[in-house]
Amino acid sequence: MEEVNQTFDSEFFLLGFSEKPEQEMPLFGLFLGIYMITLVGNLLIMLTIIFDSHLHTPMYFFLSNLSFVDLCLASTTVPKMLKNVLIHSTAIPYADCLVQMCFFLVFTCMDNLLLTLMSYDRFVAICQPLHYVAIMNPQLCVLLVLFSWIVSFLIPLIHTVMAVQLSFCKDHDIPHFFCDLSQVLKLSCSDTSINNILVYFAASLLGVVPMAGIFFSYIKICASILRIPSRGGKYKVFSTCGSHLCVVSLFYGTLLSVYLSSSTTYSPWKNSIISAINNVFTPMLNPFIYSLRNKDIKDSLRRLINRLTSYH
Repeated sequence: MEEVNQTFDSEFFLLGFSEKPEQEMPLFGLFLGIYMITLVGNLLIMLTIIFDSHLHTPMYFFLSNLSFVDLCLASTTVPKMLKNVLIHSTAIPYADCLVQMCFFLVFTCMDNLLLTLMSYDRFVAICQPLHYVAIMNPQLCVLLVLFSWIVSFLIPLIHTVMAVQLSFCKDHDIPHFFCDLSQVLKLSCSDTSINNILVYFAASLLGVVPMAGIFFSYIKICASILRIPSRGGKYKVFSTCGSHLCVVSLFYGTLLSVYLSSSTTYSPWKNSIISAINNVFTPMLNPFIYSLRNKDIKDSLRRLINRLTSYH
């Protein structure tokens, strides 16, 4: 293929939903509704935790960060997709594509690391309850989240800087609804072997290590629960992990489905739908999972809504 120098004036074309134009407007309505629910749901969770002093604990501190990250993750891809569908355009400037790619990786990494921190919090709370306050002190929680943000920015930034060095062929068509790193690398006429090695290394590091941490935490949690004599006591303790387990299952389940779909011969339209489930539906469902399964959140949310409505 003919190689051309990339410039910040060139464009890529996101073809994810353009394969079936007749379904673009129904998808626009669907994703607009989901995006609005995502914004409102995650904002309510954040405001509830911020304004209710009863929720100023490590678990809810991590949850507020998760809601913020989910909101940002959806906002990285959905508004551009909605705009393109509305104006019947698939174009995205080169610079915007790289920025979108970078921030999508940042918030996905952060989502992953926060779920790991939340599993560690549950492990300490259940397996070492007498030392919970001393171990999960505010300073440690802030440092853990800060470290997660640094890692989540550093690795995507390296990917982005290396992508900037690439030259791209005349074919700028991306068979996706957002600028996915793997799809961008496929369009390059340059040697991407180093980029691909870095992708596999980062995926292994940010995939295997957090999953192993979550798995180890829940093995210890299950062992502690089994030692509780009463059945009611077991249920009460395990119920504190229910919301987190649901979110972890949803996150890794949809992420695995996206990975498997990318390795098959699905059409770009089907791949985009599967990816949208991970990038759009998951951030929307997380607030509902935590609010519906958590009495403290429901009570605090009710008080916040009453306080907001009382002003009117």
